[in-house]
Amino acid sequence: MGRMKVVLLVLGTILSISWEEEEGFMTLASANTMVTGTVFCDQCQDGERGFLDYGLSGAKVAVVCRGTDGKEMAYGEDETNWFGSYSVYFDGSPDLSGCYARVVGGPAGCGAAAGPAQGLTLLFRMFGMAMYVVEPLLSEPQVPAGFCPNAPSLPSPTPTPALPVPPPTPPLPLFEVSACPYGKWLMPQYQCYWRVVNPDTRVAIAFGPVAAGRYGVELTLWEALHGRGDLYRTLLREATASLLNSYNTLNFLYPTLSVFDLMNRALVGSPQDALTVALRFRMANSGAFGVETVGCNFTPCRS
Repeated sequence: MGRMKVVLLVLGTILSISWEEEEGFMTLASANTMVTGTVFCDQCQDGERGFLDYGLSGAKVAVVCRGTDGKEMAYGEDETNWFGSYSVYFDGSPDLSGCYARVVGGPAGCGAAAGPAQGLTLLFRMFGMAMYVVEPLLSEPQVPAGFCPNAPSLPSPTPTPALPVPPPTPPLPLFEVSACPYGKWLMPQYQCYWRVVNPDTRVAIAFGPVAAGRYGVELTLWEALHGRGDLYRTLLREATASLLNSYNTLNFLYPTLSVFDLMNRALVGSPQDALTVALRFRMANSGAFGVETVGCNFTPCRS
C-alpha cells in the first residue's frame, strides 16, 4: 500500500490516544525500532506460502545487514513463538532499509532447509519509533508431506481404477482473503459476517481473564468497537476488529490464536507494547499485509 496511507493509518491510531496522558505518551514514544514477521513451514517445498502451511514455532530468524566493509553480519535475532511470529527489537532508529531477514535455524520437524531471505519494508518512522515488516519466511521439512503432489510415491500392490476428477467449485467465503477495518463491522448491513461471537458478547468472554482484568466484565464487543480517546480502548477496538476478521476468513494475517496471544502480551506489557500491538492490528485490519494490500470482501447482507 502507499506510504502516505500507512502514515495516515499510524497517525489515526496515535491521535485516538488521549493527549491528557502526555507524559505517558512521551515515554512510550521513546526511540525504538521493531522488525516483525512470520515463518511458515513449507510442507510441499514449493517455495511459497500455501493454505496448508502453518506458522512454525521454534525457528530462528536473523536480521542481516552489511557492515562498512561490505561483509554480512547478523544485526539481531529472535526465535518464533507458538504461532510462528517473531519480533526483533533495536535501540534507537537505525536505517534498516538495506537489511533483510532470513531463517538461520529450524526445529527438527521442519528445519531441513530455509527459503529465500526477504527484505525489510518500512511501515512508518515517527516520534523516534520505526516499524519494519517482512514478507513470510519459509522453512522446509526433509521430505514433502504425504498430501503434496511432489511427495514420494509409495508402491501399490494392485492397480486401482482412476477416480473421476470432480468439477472445480468456487472458493468458500471462509477461505477468501479479506481484511475489514472496525468501521465496517459497525455497519448494520454487514452484521451477518459476525461469526462465533455477536455484538452482545462480553469482552471478558471473547478475550479471556486478562482482558477482563483491564476492561471489566460488562463491556460488549459492540461497545469495544467504539473505543477511542485512550491507548487501551484503541487497542481493544483494533483487537476486536482483528478477532472478527480472523473468525470471518482463515486467510487473515493473524489467526485467532495469534490475536489472543498478541492482545494478552499487550495487556501485560508496557504502554509501548500496547501501542505497537494496536498499530499491528490497525495495519492488518486495513489490509496492509506487508507489501501486499488486501481489501474487504463484504457485500450487504440479505434482509
